[in-house]
Amino acid sequence: MRILRAGDHKRMPWKNGKGETVEIAVFPPSASIDGFDWRISMATVAEDGPFSIFPGIDRTLAVLEGNGMVLAIDGRAPALLTTQSAPLSFPADIPVTATLDHGAITDLNVMTRRGGLSHSLTRVEIDGATRVPLPSPTCLLLCHRGAASFRRNGETGMLRDGDALLIEDATATALEIDGEAIAYLVAIATD
Repeated sequence: MRILRAGDHKRMPWKNGKGETVEIAVFPPSASIDGFDWRISMATVAEDGPFSIFPGIDRTLAVLEGNGMVLAIDGRAPALLTTQSAPLSFPADIPVTATLDHGAITDLNVMTRRGGLSHSLTRVEIDGATRVPLPSPTCLLLCHRGAASFRRNGETGMLRDGDALLIEDATATALEIDGEAIAYLVAIATD
């Protein structure tokens, strides 16, 4: 397990140049924006416009902050995403346009390369002692807001706003968490 501190996340421009993303974790670790197998990042969306296209990639978004945004995904009815919405999955290689709902938002973005990997993204509300199952070999828990201590197989630590815990041998185990926080669990599996 590795703690990825908020202050160490990598900041970089969006692929389409219209904003900035904060990369939490990527695999392989030195992968470029076009060469990753999986990638987890946050971004601030400050204006309406198209999403970057990522050929061969599947994507899931959750809104972390702000009033929300409407996504017009090619071939689907428009979908409103808010901080209370379930994360939304869609192919990252089709046209998608975002329209903000009264101001900027911050989102959490999970992407995996289709045909080899798949992923899930789940919101986890922590209020006291919680046991979080880890369903896939690679899991990442992002502490979006609040603070939580964790333990697993004798290892312990603390996560605060923006910190993440990357677990690369997680299959069929669980993470014991205690605290008050809003977190997101990413599970990445091999197809």
